Amino acid sequence: MSPAFLLLLALGLGLAAWLAARARAWSFKRKDPSIRLAALPEYHAWYVAFWVVLPVLLFTVVWSAAAPQLITQSVLASSAAADLPPFGLQRQTLLAEAQAVATGGARAVFNPAARDLVEPFREATARYNLIGLAVTLVLAFLGGVWSFLRVKPDFRARSKVERTVMGVLLLASLVAVLTTLGIFVSLVFETVRFFGMVSPVDFLFGTHWGPDPMGNADNPDPSRYGALPLFWGTIYIGAIIAMIVAIPLGLMSAIYLTQYAAPAWRKWLKPMLEILAGVPTVVYGYFAALTVAPAIRDAAQAVGIANASSESALAAGLVMGVMIIPFVSSMADDSIAAVPQAMRDGSLAMGATTNETIRRVLVPAALPGIVAGVMLAVSRAIGETMIVVMAAGAAANLSANPLEAMTTVTFQIVAMLTGEGSFDHPATLSAFALGFVLFMVTLALNFIALRVVKRFREAYD
Repeated sequence: MSPAFLLLLALGLGLAAWLAARARAWSFKRKDPSIRLAALPEYHAWYVAFWVVLPVLLFTVVWSAAAPQLITQSVLASSAAADLPPFGLQRQTLLAEAQAVATGGARAVFNPAARDLVEPFREATARYNLIGLAVTLVLAFLGGVWSFLRVKPDFRARSKVERTVMGVLLLASLVAVLTTLGIFVSLVFETVRFFGMVSPVDFLFGTHWGPDPMGNADNPDPSRYGALPLFWGTIYIGAIIAMIVAIPLGLMSAIYLTQYAAPAWRKWLKPMLEILAGVPTVVYGYFAALTVAPAIRDAAQAVGIANASSESALAAGLVMGVMIIPFVSSMADDSIAAVPQAMRDGSLAMGATTNETIRRVLVPAALPGIVAGVMLAVSRAIGETMIVVMAAGAAANLSANPLEAMTTVTFQIVAMLTGEGSFDHPATLSAFALGFVLFMVTLALNFIALRVVKRFREAYD
């Protein structure tokens, strides 16, 4: 039985419980108009509906994960599975074919050995679907009856409902925290495995990056796993070149839109500027590879640089900077517009010019939002992949020359995890180590941004 069916069933039962509880609460008022209910009938209705829906939803989540395993175990315990291979890919393939036919996902099995498993899968699926439906109805009935009997004139349903809603909101707010924790734990586990094969010192401070996915996994060459060129390429392209483009243009565009632009101009310019954030990164990659990179190569050759390449850090950084302009501009725009008008008027009344008011009043007061926008843009830039793939190249160079090809951490993560490499090989595990370092760098940037925001927000409150 699909989770969608159980979810719709829960919502239907919840609606019925809501209507019944609401009618019961109104019946107290109709029988005796002098009775004063401790909560509105709608709160009684929501209280009963929650007790019907929430247990069913929790059971649906658990059952969706447990039912496939129970069905498979039931099939394996049948006599039809006696001739199956004990372990391995062939065993899983036969089970998957039989299950697909039993559930209607396929018309027939490809392997004749899976034909005898179709009927056991159908029987097990029907049996556990019936069990899931029965448990769902029992939970809904018990929760509905127990909560329905508590609906009385003096029952404070409002406080119960508000606590339930608060708990749901708390769980929703914890999703981001738990997701971040899960990412961190998964990265740490694989990174520890990698550092058991390659020294962290060789990885963090080595200057040569050239993992061999086909090399000896038991005795890897540590000198081939020096990630310093990758870290430098990521910082050079995403945090230096891109920020040199994005911060001045984004900040100046925000100042113009908030302080100088006429309302008619702002009405058109701001949406046009924010369209840049919605352009797919692969389109930026094409633009960088087909337009910007050749133009930079031709310009470099025109001034006497003969070995200029069509793949360069400068091309990727310039296009990446254009891509993240809306992140800086929108945050700066909103922060400057949120500065109290009294501060702006007071500065002008004291004889300051518009230029001085912007530099000495508005920008300092809006600095927390501006810094937040810059940090968001930096995090977005250092995690970009497509522009680097198409414009910067794949060479791990440790150089300050922006006209040379470079690569970044994200590109190498994709390269190491793409293909049929074993997850026990250090070349594949190095992708997790790179991701862990990138995660820690992003975390550090966010921490710095929070500290800066807190300091200046206290100063201007």
